[in-house]
Amino acid sequence: MTYKLIILSVLILLATLFISACSTSKPNNLGIKNGKFAACPKSPNCVSSQAIDEKHKVFPLSAHGDIENVMIKLAESIEQMNGAKVVEREGPYLHAEFTSSIMKFVDDLECFYEEDKSEIQVRSASRIGYSDFSANKNRIEKLRKKFAAIARTIK
Repeated sequence: MTYKLIILSVLILLATLFISACSTSKPNNLGIKNGKFAACPKSPNCVSSQAIDEKHKVFPLSAHGDIENVMIKLAESIEQMNGAKVVEREGPYLHAEFTSSIMKFVDDLECFYEEDKSEIQVRSASRIGYSDFSANKNRIEKLRKKFAAIARTIK
């Protein structure tokens, strides 16, 4: 009997997670304000090139070229990644959503090209949960490699 209760509890938990993942909406803290992304929360499910603590810190992407060409190549790089969808690209700012294949969790990726610094600032964060098992950090590193390969064609 206890075994059946455990299985039922796990199924209810999974159903709850699935429903909450499907119902998450776009966070209201996205975007650039005074050249900065929103700070990462204390939870380990966010990384940012603008973070000052090591737990959340990643390096910006290197980029060279005018805003339009760099942002087109960045969008192309992102669209090649699993579960990715660019939802906004305006000037030096880009917002993409990444949806996990099984549980349909959505993570937000933000990019901001600082042409004068030849850097693309990045922030990737989970919408729900506490830990992401380094999914956001790994996403940035995959994007770094893809973008570096595509960026060689920027004029």
